[in-house]
Amino acid sequence: MMSIRVALLTLLAAGSVAVNQQEAASANPIRKVVNMLQMMQKKITAEGEKEQKLFDNFMCYCKNGDEALAKSISDAEAKVPAVSSDIEEAEATVAQLKADLKSHQTDRAAAKSAMAEASNIRAKEAAAFSSMKAELDANIAALAKATAAIEKGMSGSFLQTGAAEVLRKLVLAQNNLGDFDREELTVFLSGKEDYAPQSGQITGILKQMHDTMNAELAEATSAENTAIKTYDELMAAKTKEVDALTASIEEKMVRLGSLQVEIVEMKEDLDDTQKALVEDKKFLADLDKNCALKTKENEENQKMRSEELLALADTIKILNDDDALELFKKTLPGSASFIQMQTNIADQQRQALAVVQAAKRNGRPELNFLALALSGKKVDFSKVIKMIDEMVVTLKAEQQDDNDKKEYCETQFDLADDKKKGLERGVSNLETTIEKEKEAIAALTSEIAALGAGIKALDKSVAEATEQRKEENEEYTELMASDKAAKEILGFAKNRLNKFYNPKLYKAPATPTLAQVNLHDASQVAPPPPPATAAAFSKKSEEGNGVIAMIDLLVADLTKEMTEAKATEKNAQEDYETAMSDAAEKRAQDTKTLADKEKAKAEAEASKEANTEEKAATTKTLMATLEYIQSLHAECDWLLQYFEVRKEARSGEIESLKTAKAVLSGADFSLLETSHRSLRGA
Repeated sequence: MMSIRVALLTLLAAGSVAVNQQEAASANPIRKVVNMLQMMQKKITAEGEKEQKLFDNFMCYCKNGDEALAKSISDAEAKVPAVSSDIEEAEATVAQLKADLKSHQTDRAAAKSAMAEASNIRAKEAAAFSSMKAELDANIAALAKATAAIEKGMSGSFLQTGAAEVLRKLVLAQNNLGDFDREELTVFLSGKEDYAPQSGQITGILKQMHDTMNAELAEATSAENTAIKTYDELMAAKTKEVDALTASIEEKMVRLGSLQVEIVEMKEDLDDTQKALVEDKKFLADLDKNCALKTKENEENQKMRSEELLALADTIKILNDDDALELFKKTLPGSASFIQMQTNIADQQRQALAVVQAAKRNGRPELNFLALALSGKKVDFSKVIKMIDEMVVTLKAEQQDDNDKKEYCETQFDLADDKKKGLERGVSNLETTIEKEKEAIAALTSEIAALGAGIKALDKSVAEATEQRKEENEEYTELMASDKAAKEILGFAKNRLNKFYNPKLYKAPATPTLAQVNLHDASQVAPPPPPATAAAFSKKSEEGNGVIAMIDLLVADLTKEMTEAKATEKNAQEDYETAMSDAAEKRAQDTKTLADKEKAKAEAEASKEANTEEKAATTKTLMATLEYIQSLHAECDWLLQYFEVRKEARSGEIESLKTAKAVLSGADFSLLETSHRSLRGA
């Protein structure tokens, strides 16, 4: 009774953790305990049934063990090194693929970085060329207008235009213009009334400047075109490189995912084989002892399980007792006892907050070193800036590693999920196919049985008809022979009567007939005739003719009977032959149909067996894929969950470091300027 109470308290404590607060506040705690006890009963019963099946399989081993175990051990001993070798080879390939993937990802990131850098440079070069070209175009246009105006003698009106102002700025900014030429142009553009320019000289200077700027513009345009061509070639080459690396990354990720699933399968197979080998050897070493031990263990397990089920049943009976329920209502109002055992949510929150705060204080060691470097009395800004640059490079490398890892994880999740869905569809389709094949096999079995029974019944009918036809033919043959013999005897009798009563109608036989022989034989065996009498004999002609007429009637009846019998026999034989032909045709057709259905059944059974094996293999691959997906979750979930947070934090660190570098660089310059001023002041 005490053990039941302890178990009850344990179940109450476990049940209080499993339910939420709202359910705990409204549910009946005793009912929960009873439900849990009933669930335990079902679970124990199910475990017992499962254990009994395992025990039955084990006892089957005991009956047929030696030969099967020896073969199993031999096969396993040959399989273990082969599978181990395959695993080592596959793992080496996985390592190589991961190294190749890392190299490809690094190369692709470098190519993309080079493309971005080249694009930035090209944009700056294009902007510079555009600005330079606009300026040169404006200057060349101004020079052309000035030259045309001077040549037409309209220099005064030209000086009032915007082109003259552009030309003034150009003259002042030209470094390669001689002092004399600059002075001449400056005086000309100033528009002084007392200045009498030499038009030819001014025009020559302007044309020389015009030619020089045209040459500069042509040179700049050529350089720009060359830069554009170089940029396009670089971008095309880098794009091709990125595409090739991306294709290689995708292809190797697919291979990597498939290979890792295969490794999981092979390891599971190896582990199962090794365990089976150990168990088989151990089992074979002492088969009888193990069988007896397992039998004893099974009996003890059944006994313990029965006692456990009895204890649970007694406990349920105790808790469901009316008096106990009344007592529980008084002592356990609602589910307050359950609520008291709930973990205090506020305490959990405070503990979690303390853990988070402690984690926030654990910064990067590099930042700690940087803080130490900056907190010293003598600070070498160049070293600090170098440390910042190195940290920025490290942070970017870490971010690139996260990017590569994220790409790998997302790709592998997609590939593995697609494979899982395909395998699940395959298993479902195979189950449907197997069920259809089972139904087809059952239908074919029934049809084969019906055909076999039909053929057997047909053979029986043929045999019975043949036997009947044989009997009818024998009866016909016997009838014809009898009727023929009777007709011959009657003819002989009629002829014999005619010999006496109608001598003219008598026909002397050439050879003794069958009737004569029979009569002769009969006379030989007949008793001796009575003694002759002396009375006179007189012919009974009328009576004799009457007998002859009677004989004729008998012969006619026999002839008619023979004719009818012959026709009946002919019809019966024809009907028999037709029936036999139809039966033979039907039997041949049924036999062919039977053979076809037996072949179809054999094919269906073979297909069912193949599909069953394929389903088992597909299920095994599916289990390995699910295990691989689980390993991916263990490897990738944390990164995928906090990727954006890590990226944002890392970006913030980089920006902070860049700001610190900018600040330090400004402080460095101000320090140099202060030092320079102090030296000048001295």
